[in-house]
Amino acid sequence: MDLTPEKIRWILIYVFVLLISVALHEFGHAIMAHKLGDDTPSRQGRVTLNPLAHADPIGTLLLPLVGSIYGAATGHGGGFGWGKPVQWQPHRINRRVSMSTAKILVAVAGPAMNVVLAVVIACVHALLIWRNVLTLQGEVSQILIFAVLTNFVLFFFNLLPVPPLDGGHVAQSFMPYRYRDKFDQFAKYSPFIVLGFMLIPQMRVVFSWPAMFLTTHLYSALGMIML
Repeated sequence: MDLTPEKIRWILIYVFVLLISVALHEFGHAIMAHKLGDDTPSRQGRVTLNPLAHADPIGTLLLPLVGSIYGAATGHGGGFGWGKPVQWQPHRINRRVSMSTAKILVAVAGPAMNVVLAVVIACVHALLIWRNVLTLQGEVSQILIFAVLTNFVLFFFNLLPVPPLDGGHVAQSFMPYRYRDKFDQFAKYSPFIVLGFMLIPQMRVVFSWPAMFLTTHLYSALGMIML
């Protein structure tokens, strides 16, 4: 196992970026449920930006660390993970919002926060380059670009219409009632489909390519604005 100091540094950077990104993602779910009238996330201490409140010991720390070490050592694959799911009660939401609409809003709020974080990081990064504080080829720039790309990956991955991903909850809410039973049968096999998307390179293209495309064009647009 050839783990150089450079590889170890990038493993720690990856875990840190994932921890922050996942925490903001889960915060999005929690704050949306809270705004809709359910105080469950607030009572459980989830309406906070503290990353530790949203971290799952296995999904946010152990698996990303082990996966990153394996990927760095072998050159194949990489780490993946998840945060502690936000618990909320749809029947406690404000009566002015339908339950199906609330489910969609809470589900979409998580990935939306990843987009917000990606755009904020990219804008600050572009501004720092424009003011000659950073160079595009520097290591800090590479870390910031990686953070932007990671958040776009989380956005597209979580919107895949497969339970238990956020996109699966959205798809279920839009599903006509006469097809709900078939969708529930499909959901039984969805964890294997999710693993396939995470572990098979050919399937990862579904969310990695649009994430790369959006990252590249966002920086291009910011570069044109800063000129």
